[in-house]
Amino acid sequence: MGKILKVGRVVILLGGRFAGRKAVVVRVFDDGTTGHNYGCALVAGINKAPQKVTRSMGKKKIAKRSTVKPFLKVVNFTHLLPTRLTLDAELGKVVPKEAAKDLKQKNKAKTAIKKEFEARYKTGKSKWFFTKLRF
Repeated sequence: MGKILKVGRVVILLGGRFAGRKAVVVRVFDDGTTGHNYGCALVAGINKAPQKVTRSMGKKKIAKRSTVKPFLKVVNFTHLLPTRLTLDAELGKVVPKEAAKDLKQKNKAKTAIKKEFEARYKTGKSKWFFTKLRF
């Protein structure tokens, strides 16, 4: 049977602080890492989705409401719900391997992810990814 969790796969986090949030698989660790001795994945997701924008709003308010707050986290496979959707963003190039361990690199990676997500949102690509899940 083939692998379901591949790079670029959109997943929903099931447990913890980001439960119910959408995320994208950036890297997969089938055999685990030094700190995690189980299968896990490095995911980048949306902690706070952009808000609704109307025509009557000014440029400053539109810019403020169009921001995305991302997160970067190593998650156990059992806490992920894979979807049939994929996101073709090249996040693997932006996020280094040590981003999960080193705080400075993690913050740099989060700012790069934020730029990538906001650029995708403003161009209108993958609108479904930036909507909040309602359930």
